[in-house]
Amino acid sequence: MAAMASSRLQQAAQLSVCLNEKTAAAPPLTFSNGSNAAAAAGGNCSFLGSSLRGARLQAAVQPRSWRKGRRVVVSPRAVTDSKKEESCLYPDAGSSVLGIILGGGAGTRLYPLTKKRAKPAVPLGANYRLIDIPVSNCINSNIRKIYVLTQFNSASLNRHLSRAYSCNMGGYKNEGFVEVLAAQQSPENPNWFQGTADAVRQYLWLFEEQTVMEYVILAGDHLYRMDYQKFIQVHRETNSDITVAALPMDENRATAFGLMKIDSEGRVIEFAEKPKGSALKAMKVDTTVLGLDEERAKDMSYIASMGIYVVSKDAMVKLLRQEFPGANDFGSEVIPGATQIGMKVQAYLFDGYWEDIGTIEAFYNANLGITKKPIPDFSFYDRSAPIYTQARFLPPSKMLDADVTDSVIGEGCVIQNCKIQHSVVGLRSWIAEGAVIQDALLMGADYYEVYEQRCALLSTGGIPIGIGKNCVIKRAIVDKNARIGENVQIINKDDVQEAARETDGFFIKGGIVTIIKDAVLPNGFVI
Repeated sequence: MAAMASSRLQQAAQLSVCLNEKTAAAPPLTFSNGSNAAAAAGGNCSFLGSSLRGARLQAAVQPRSWRKGRRVVVSPRAVTDSKKEESCLYPDAGSSVLGIILGGGAGTRLYPLTKKRAKPAVPLGANYRLIDIPVSNCINSNIRKIYVLTQFNSASLNRHLSRAYSCNMGGYKNEGFVEVLAAQQSPENPNWFQGTADAVRQYLWLFEEQTVMEYVILAGDHLYRMDYQKFIQVHRETNSDITVAALPMDENRATAFGLMKIDSEGRVIEFAEKPKGSALKAMKVDTTVLGLDEERAKDMSYIASMGIYVVSKDAMVKLLRQEFPGANDFGSEVIPGATQIGMKVQAYLFDGYWEDIGTIEAFYNANLGITKKPIPDFSFYDRSAPIYTQARFLPPSKMLDADVTDSVIGEGCVIQNCKIQHSVVGLRSWIAEGAVIQDALLMGADYYEVYEQRCALLSTGGIPIGIGKNCVIKRAIVDKNARIGENVQIINKDDVQEAARETDGFFIKGGIVTIIKDAVLPNGFVI
């Protein structure tokens, strides 16, 4: 293991600097924390001064004459539209890192949104799906080899990924892909995935074929934006076997998460699952060690695991095949076990917006959070790190005498003489005149019904896709392809907190009404 660790240190210490042999000595490269890359000419540099948020490397601005004479290339190129800063990662993530996105279980807490689709395929933010978040983070971090593991209702997920990313990942010289790996039975293992670690173990033979240094293990149901290059860089600099993304939090929130305790160098020494009382107090840490400023560290004195890991290839093989061949879960078994057998498990601070989309309430709040002003909880408008999705080539949305405030409207919608307030309206939505949509999430439709089809349905007593005339929808989620008749009220008038009315086309969880995909609510129906 010592030889393996030494090799990783040597690889991480190299800079990808291309120099013209005929030019004079180059000016120094400097880190954002002020330290020098004094050995740039020799191809070596030390990262020991960088923080546990990841160092950044930037070339000093030089006169045009020097820039013509020699070229400095730091690989990979950082995604930014402000300062010309680069993450110093060698070998680059595109050639040395494999992304593994875990699709999660059956998604029972998100039911009925997961009735006909896998959890990562659930629509998000009018135009997207949950899986677009980790895939986009990978692409923006130059990780081009991505597997998505799932075993429940994977048809729509497979279709979305093949349409969105199959033609855009690879190149003549650089291999790139996004592939779904569904659970399968084999003579060696007749069981389905038993957990996150078991899912990776069952496909470890395939992952080993990739000539990479690390695996980045990601969840398919989280909403956040992260540059994994910095994450990987810290993993290499600290010579770790495993690096765990950690979220700082206060005492009130800490009881709902799995917490970690670290030493003075940020190394994880203890885990505790949702501790309370004295056990919670014992998990307090000095978060300034990970880069949090002293003022915020006083309130944010706990760190929670985000369920996101960088694991060295050799360490992964050793853990899953030799040390813990029967372990099913990373968070509760493999990672704590790694600390117990002496492996180096490092914490990496992520100080930004992050939400686990695990329940109906969390999903509802995360979607409506993008309408918040002046700054949404999560922004899809960041051009430096965009969120990608399937190109559908839909027309612009059309609004005819509509009153729309504090809302997000997807592509290809037709909205007529209605009132929409603090809502998210998904693509291809059709909202008829007189409707009132408030604090609601409409997912839209997978296809259009043209005007002639709608008129034919109405003339025969049928109900077209979309929201009918004079409907009132408040604090609700309407899944795709739902047919809501005229004068329907979805307002939870009796303030019911929990109800399962699948035969009637809806569920209520946490007081939020969810209309099932493809449901039909007749004219005058009241919830």
